[in-house]
Amino acid sequence: MKALVTGGGGFLGQAIVQRLLARGDSVRSFARGAYPDLTAQGVEVCQGDLADAVAVTDAVRGCDLVFHVAAKAGIWGPYREFYQANVVGTRNVCAACRNAAVHRLVYTSSPSVVFTGRDMEGVDESVPYAHHFKAPYPRTKALAEQLVLQANGPNLATVALRPHLIWGPGDNHLVPRILARGRTGQLRKIGRGANRIDATYIDNAADAHLLAADRLQPGSRIAGKAYFIAQDEPVPLWDLVNRILRAGGLPPVTRGVSPGLAYGAGWICELIHGVLRLDGEPRMTRFVARELATAHWFDLSAARRDLDYRPTVSTEEGLRRLEMWLGASSAMPS
Repeated sequence: MKALVTGGGGFLGQAIVQRLLARGDSVRSFARGAYPDLTAQGVEVCQGDLADAVAVTDAVRGCDLVFHVAAKAGIWGPYREFYQANVVGTRNVCAACRNAAVHRLVYTSSPSVVFTGRDMEGVDESVPYAHHFKAPYPRTKALAEQLVLQANGPNLATVALRPHLIWGPGDNHLVPRILARGRTGQLRKIGRGANRIDATYIDNAADAHLLAADRLQPGSRIAGKAYFIAQDEPVPLWDLVNRILRAGGLPPVTRGVSPGLAYGAGWICELIHGVLRLDGEPRMTRFVARELATAHWFDLSAARRDLDYRPTVSTEEGLRRLEMWLGASSAMPS
């Protein structure tokens, strides 16, 4: 089988690529970067932009299966940039699959597509999309997920996976952000700190994608559906943050602020950044304030039933591996 992984050089993309290679599949990666480490492993690397329909068409041609992992993530930035990457890019991938007679498309979505700013405790896939979004990322991911599911049909089977807060060794987003804020003393608990979340260790997220791909065919049970993916181990958010800080050799977060104060600070930071057109991200946004103050964990019954999804790496084991990786990384010469 020949598989295309968009974003094959990214954190999740590389984990999927490694599993495909390990089982003997031929792999092509489509990303903006060159990634010579992938080329050295025998991966065919195609460079291009998701918003470039011609480049996407060329990348999809000749493949049997597409994992559409690439996206523009982040808590801040111009809406147009998120729309081009996440919506236009996904539309291009769907069209390229149809034109190239690719019959299987696995899309990496996000639970944020249903996040309304309130607690999500044990919710399943019947919960509707949010009507209002506090950031461009969840809004454009919701639009993109709907494009993918609407593209499902007799010639192209599609499925959307919603892994929540992927973390682990090799993470270049969540863990580095937590550690960077921890080093500068910028982290604050929001609220009582008892809100539970269910994150996803990288190996489990990648495994879920292959489980979905192997069960996906036009007319199959999972075709045209979305699935939440996580550890199935809800834990207090700030306990997990403090364990990640400990893995990085940093002290725990002890100081806190009220949810209302955090939300107000996010609104002010967004206003200042927007008016002054400052570079970088605001220290706080309304979206992040709501995310950090609320519970978000999910009923994974559908993934267990339809995908045979069972997390193989526990949170405790994942933290042990993360600590080893961070220790090895800090010991390497810069």
